[in-house]
Amino acid sequence: MIQKLKSWGIFKSILVLGIFGLILHSCSQQEYAERTDTQVNMLGYIENDPDQFSLFLEILKITGNDVFVGTYGTYTLFLPTNDAIDEYLTSRGASSIQDVSMEDLEDLVRLHLIEQKINTSSFTDGKIPTSTMYGEFLTTGAKNENGETKITVNKVARIIKANIEVGNGIIHVIDKVLPKATQTLAQMLDSREDLSLFNEAVVATGWNAPLNEPLTYDSDSVPSYLTVFAQTNTAFENAGINSLQDLKDRYSHTGNPMDPDDSLNLFVAYRILPGLKYVADLVTSPSHITKAPSEVIGVRVKKDTVLLNEETFNGQLERGIPLDREKSDVTATNGVLHIVKENFNVKVRFPTPVYFDVGDQPEIRQLPSIFRRPGNEVTFYPGELQNIRWGGGLYVKYVAHTAGSREAQAYWGDWLEIQRLRTGSSSWIEFDTPVIIKGQYKVWITYRTNGRASVAQAKFDGELLSRTVDFREYRNTELPPRVYESQGYKQSLAGDTWIYNSRFMGIVDVETTGRHVFRLEALTGAGGPSWIDVIEFRPVEMDQLWPKLGGDGELVYENEGEEPAEGE
Repeated sequence: MIQKLKSWGIFKSILVLGIFGLILHSCSQQEYAERTDTQVNMLGYIENDPDQFSLFLEILKITGNDVFVGTYGTYTLFLPTNDAIDEYLTSRGASSIQDVSMEDLEDLVRLHLIEQKINTSSFTDGKIPTSTMYGEFLTTGAKNENGETKITVNKVARIIKANIEVGNGIIHVIDKVLPKATQTLAQMLDSREDLSLFNEAVVATGWNAPLNEPLTYDSDSVPSYLTVFAQTNTAFENAGINSLQDLKDRYSHTGNPMDPDDSLNLFVAYRILPGLKYVADLVTSPSHITKAPSEVIGVRVKKDTVLLNEETFNGQLERGIPLDREKSDVTATNGVLHIVKENFNVKVRFPTPVYFDVGDQPEIRQLPSIFRRPGNEVTFYPGELQNIRWGGGLYVKYVAHTAGSREAQAYWGDWLEIQRLRTGSSSWIEFDTPVIIKGQYKVWITYRTNGRASVAQAKFDGELLSRTVDFREYRNTELPPRVYESQGYKQSLAGDTWIYNSRFMGIVDVETTGRHVFRLEALTGAGGPSWIDVIEFRPVEMDQLWPKLGGDGELVYENEGEEPAEGE
């Protein structure tokens, strides 16, 4: 956060100096930013409607940010009305804007601005992928009031006028000032009466100390965010737990909850995840590392419900714990808080399939107008994707295919184009995988066939896999599926287009739960790119043909698209 504040101050200083220099340099009466259209910018829009926005305009002028929002750029502003700011002042016991500190006013402006143009069509029910200039993420959702659906921001403000195009971005008018996070996770738990028993467990196990630490950054600029799954007193009561002593009696096998090996300590640690993971982040991976050593929490989505630790193993459905989405995604100064609806304990994990959509990368997710938006693409060069590295200085292109096309049958309707994977300087590419639970897995790679691509070998954590993949090879549509599987191939996608093939690469022993490195090395030259869709890690005991992967990200099961019933 400190880094964000410093960057903001430096940027404003440079901006003002730059404008002054350009005015001196110009011999005409031309404006600083040559516009490509005749629209007013954000400042002009605010100035043109003083009845609604004069108070926010006053804040901009007091903080010196009127210059900033009046210059050319690409921004999103969540613009509070005068009524919203009046309510904000009343809540602070302030009679005027002058009664609020300069620091708080500057924070207010930064919290309402994003350095990217984001239309409501790019909103999801959860976190906006790009953080505000204050450094916090905003969340959006839908709320029905009197038969009318309104978009909410951070669960408190409603968008009353959306998608106002201005010369330097887009404006969404909101009816409340967005509150900034002021409590650590520990303080948040301590302040909520409905979480009092969970908080007692956190304190008894000593986990309140790390949950109370301010945000820091390591030598690689990785922030120390944490994510917590808390449960209410009601959830405990429904499980027959009414006091801290009940918790100790049930879970503390050593009698010392402070002991990291104590079961009650692990009970709490299992609910704490490293990193900042809103619901939108949780659902991108089937499992997430927890603070309980070698233990992960599984995440699955069924319709609109997010479930923890639900999976079908050996034909048995293990029902999951529902997340209370309405009460989750609560931002703290050092992380995010979620609420679960039921009690749960550390789950003994079995190997779980991982369907690694290689196009699902953090940098691409931050482009809501591109990521999984049909008919869009974007190119990246070495060093621009933190979880993918490649040789040769060539580019990697993310492609989201046009809806209804054959290519759109790819998993999630997208792929990565590797230009080019061939012998020589561009002979390799490697990926950091999602979390894989320790166990033994069969590895498959699904690709879009290109007759001018190359042949490659694969390595997992540096160990060579037993098979190679020929990206020029088409899928055989004549052989029965089980026969084709025995030869090391399959149809992995729910769509039946012949332009995709899936190749078995070998079996890997994953010794530790976590992220791993999958690497491809070219064995031949190539006259064209390689198109990679998904890399699958399926437990060796699992059916390797079902479920199949849908273009919309859904898993399609063998029996008329239904999942196995419990007990089958």
